[in-house]
Amino acid sequence: MKFFLLLSLIGFCWAQYDPHTQYGRTSIVHLFEWRWVDIAKECERYLAPKGFGGVQVSPPNENIVVYNPSRPWWERYQPISYKICTRSGNEDEFRDMVKRCNNVGVRIYVDAVINHMCGAGGGAGTSSTCGSYYNANNRDFPAVPYSAWDFNDGKCNGEIYNYNDANQVIDLGGEAIKSSEYFGNGRVTEFKYGAKLGTVIRKWSGEKMAYLKNWGEGWGFVPTDRALVFVDNHDNQRGHGAGGASILTFWDARMYKMAVGFMLAHPYGFTRVMSSYRWARNIQNGQDVNDWIGPPNNNGVTKEVTINPDTTCGNDWVCEHRWRQIRNMVAFRNVVNGQPFSNWWDNGSNQVAFGRGNKGFIVFNNDDWSLSTTLQTGLPAGTYCDVISGDKINGNCTGIKVYVGNDGKAQFSISNSAEDPFIAIHVEAKL
Repeated sequence: MKFFLLLSLIGFCWAQYDPHTQYGRTSIVHLFEWRWVDIAKECERYLAPKGFGGVQVSPPNENIVVYNPSRPWWERYQPISYKICTRSGNEDEFRDMVKRCNNVGVRIYVDAVINHMCGAGGGAGTSSTCGSYYNANNRDFPAVPYSAWDFNDGKCNGEIYNYNDANQVIDLGGEAIKSSEYFGNGRVTEFKYGAKLGTVIRKWSGEKMAYLKNWGEGWGFVPTDRALVFVDNHDNQRGHGAGGASILTFWDARMYKMAVGFMLAHPYGFTRVMSSYRWARNIQNGQDVNDWIGPPNNNGVTKEVTINPDTTCGNDWVCEHRWRQIRNMVAFRNVVNGQPFSNWWDNGSNQVAFGRGNKGFIVFNNDDWSLSTTLQTGLPAGTYCDVISGDKINGNCTGIKVYVGNDGKAQFSISNSAEDPFIAIHVEAKL
C-alpha cells in the first residue's frame, strides 16, 4: 500500500540524545555539496529566520579528484588527508561559516569521513583537492600521515561489488569501516580528524572539543554546544530511503513532500531534511539507476548558490528546504515540540491523521480517491491557515482555511489529485 511506502521513506529521521541545537529549533538541513561561503549566507538570510537548528555539511577534508566519471559526488568520500580543503572551500572559509552560522543560532554538523582510504583503485599521485601526494595501493597517505602500518591487514584488498551485501560493505575494500587507520575493533581509537576540527573550532569560539561519544549508528565528536562531528560507515547508509534530490516526476514530488511532512510532524527522533542539487537517471548493467551526480559546476568549480526573486534557488541548484511545504513543516515541528502524539485517525488504507497535543494537527490522503471527513484536532476553536497550501501573512492566509469548532473538530476535504494531498495546521497559524 502506498502509505506504507511513504512511511518507508522516512529512513533519514535519526534520533540523538542531545543535538545541541538552540532551544526551540528541532530540525537540521543537509546542504549537500554546498560551498562554505554559500552556507554562511544561507544561515543568515534563510535558515535562522525560518527556524532551522543546524546544517549538515559535506566532508570538509582533502579528497581525491576523480575525473572518470567527471567529479562525482562520491569523490568527497575518498580522503587523502585531514586538511580542510575541498571544492566546498578552504579552512578560513570553513571557520567563517561556522562562526557566522553560530552567531545566528544555526549549528554546523560535519559529515566526518575518516575511514575510506583503502581503495587501491584510487591510484597514486597528487590528483587531490589540495595537491597532497598519496599512494592508495601502498596505503601511503603522508599528508596525514598514515602508512601501511596504520591499516588492518586483510581488510584493504577487496572491493565492494554488491552494496546490498552487508558482509561486503562491512568487511571489504576501499570504504569499509574496518578497513582503515586504527580501526582494529571497528571503532575509533585515534581521532586525528576530530582533533583537527576541534582546533579550527577553538580558534574562533574558545570552546573545547568535549568527548568521543557513541551516537547509535556511529561515533560522534561533540564540541560542547557549538558543533557536532558525527561518524558512520558511509556505505552502510546506501539505500536508506528518501534523502531527497531534485524530483523526477509529479508523483515523486508529492510523495517526497508527504514523507518529509510526516517525519516533521511525528514526535519521533531528531529530524534532518535533505537539500541537494541534481538527480541523474541512467542505465547500468541493464538496470535503471538513480544517483546523485556532481554539484553544478563550471569546469569542476562548484557554482555559487544564487537565489531567484521567488526565493527558489538558481544556477542549477535545487533547494528543497526552501519549498513552502518543507520549511513550513520545519516551523510546525518547532511549534509542537514537546507535545504528545494524539488523536490518531485512519481509514484502514492510506488516509491518516494525527495531532500533537493542542498545538498542531496534520491530515494525509495517499489514496486514489478523495478524503472528506470530520476529525478531532485537539486544537482551540478558530480559523487556521493550512501551512501546506499557503502562508499566514499579515493575519491572512494565502492557502486553504480550516475552521475548528468549539468541540475541537474540523472538516477536512483533500482531493487525491491535489498537488499536495495533505493539510497541516498549528496554533501559530491561527488567523
